[in-house]
Formats: sequence, structure tokens, C-alpha cells
Amino acid sequence: MIRRPPTIVCYICGREYGTKSIAIHEPQCLKKWHNENNLLPKELRRPEPKKPELRTITAKGFYDLDALNEAAWTSAQSQLVPCNICGRTFLPDRLIVHQRSCKPKVAK
Repeated sequence: MIRRPPTIVCYICGREYGTKSIAIHEPQCLKKWHNENNLLPKELRRPEPKKPELRTITAKGFYDLDALNEAAWTSAQSQLVPCNICGRTFLPDRLIVHQRSCKPKVAK
């Protein structure tokens, strides 16, 4: 059985990164988030995502990666915006594209 190296979920985008590369990724991801957020219409702009504060340490003195990843995933999912027609959730820039083709369901 091949064991995967541990990964950490980015609290901004929800993607997994290695324990060493997450420190490089997060500032770049936040900068990208700010650039994309500033391009959105004012009604779709969101407040800056906050890094989850999780201080659970296991008996061996390590952070609980499962709890940290769960909190980061929840934070990333909270950035999604629901479509006012169908209710599906999207990143704000993708919501604009989706709404062009989303039609209300017609009762038969």
C-alpha cells in the first residue's frame, strides 16, 4: 500500500497542497482572490476570507490535520454564492456565467 504524503486544504480555494507548499500558495491565492473580487460587481463582492483558527494538537504534539482541513474546507465552501434561480452554488465570477444560461423550471 502506497501512503500519500500529508496535505493541507487551502482555506481560500479549497484545493489540497503539501505541508511545505501551502505556505507559498496561501499568499498567492489571497492576492488572486483580491484581484478577482475587485473585478466583480459590487453586489457580488465578498468580505476577505479569514483563516480558520484551530489549535487542536494531538497527543504527539502535532496539529490535527483532519480538523484543520475540515475547517479550511468549510471556509472555502462559505465563499460560494447561490444562484437566485436554481439555488446551485458557484464562485462569484462563475455565477455570472451560469446565470446567462440558467432558466427557471417550467411547470408541466
